Amino acid sequence: MLRHLVAFAAALLLSTQATAALIRVGPTEAIKRVSVAARLAQSGDVVEIQPGTYVGDVAVWRQKELTIVGLGNGAILVAHGQAAEGKAIWVIPDGKFHISNISFQGARAPDRNGAGIRFEKGHLELVNCRFRDNQMGVLTAHDPNAVLVIRDSLFAEAPHQKDVLPHLLYIGRIGRAEIWGSRFERGYAGHLIKSRARETGLYYNMINDGPDGSASYEVDLPNGGDVTMLGNIIVQGENTQNPVVIAYGAEHAQWSKNRLRLSHNTLVNARWTGAWFLRVWKEKLPEAQVLAVNNLTVGAGILSMTNAGEFQGNYPALLSMLDDPSEMNYRLATPGIYAGLISPAAELGADLVPAMEFQPPRGTRPISKPERWSPGALQPGN
Repeated sequence: MLRHLVAFAAALLLSTQATAALIRVGPTEAIKRVSVAARLAQSGDVVEIQPGTYVGDVAVWRQKELTIVGLGNGAILVAHGQAAEGKAIWVIPDGKFHISNISFQGARAPDRNGAGIRFEKGHLELVNCRFRDNQMGVLTAHDPNAVLVIRDSLFAEAPHQKDVLPHLLYIGRIGRAEIWGSRFERGYAGHLIKSRARETGLYYNMINDGPDGSASYEVDLPNGGDVTMLGNIIVQGENTQNPVVIAYGAEHAQWSKNRLRLSHNTLVNARWTGAWFLRVWKEKLPEAQVLAVNNLTVGAGILSMTNAGEFQGNYPALLSMLDDPSEMNYRLATPGIYAGLISPAAELGADLVPAMEFQPPRGTRPISKPERWSPGALQPGN
């Protein structure tokens, strides 16, 4: 009986693999438009898109599982006034999707929330994707079981609109969001990252509005949730429209667990006037646990003052103490100044000890354990 079951399972697997197709899109292929591939693809297929610019070629992907890959230097999708379902360049209603090496540009929609990708349900992983000049880079719906993972991607150049604030990334009330090794820059009025997720993880990112940006918060977590921020470089530009860098709980509680953990982040205020490196609305999240350990704050501002929680191993620095902030090099020029002052956060949780650091222009690289830990996202000897 067992032998028959094994044989049946093997046959079913082979049958599933046999039905999966490779669909190629591009100027020299039989399928020349992405929207046609979106209609033809079946769940389990792989869609490959040749390098090039695809103008007004928007799509709804209704498959339950799909891999979409941009070849070579990547495919560039330019909205040019088009929006699938009036929402986005691509809409993903419900499925498990892996998307890599695609650029999304110029999304506009009648409700002023036009997104590069509108993600509604399922599991979406984005790797090495670029989002420029969209009203929302990625915009998710509210589904407590949805998962969004972003790696080594770019979100930039928010359009200058004021009636509906543009956010480079807007994560709704989903189950989990993870962002690794990605870069956020040149916002406008809205926030660089806004997440309402039950669990949010920001790991080894460069979140830097830059001299040409004028965003509000760099990171907005308006409904609290369980948040871990490890090894990020977060820079508030001189043209910011709000002095808060990281905002937690500005609106109201949404989830049963509210915990914010900040470890080994470098938080920079590029303005002459002061900043709130962290602001927690404790009156709206009275049960929230806040832990900030081994962070480096650069420039004028406050981290622990007015915020209830556990704060240890956090140290201030001046811009002049960094290698070259004008070239986005936020490493301490003399890291030994803090040598031995802090200890790694292992006793507070192994997931709070850095294992990587941001690698320009996007991505991460592993780091070796230093003899002595320094505060901030960048360790000496790496």
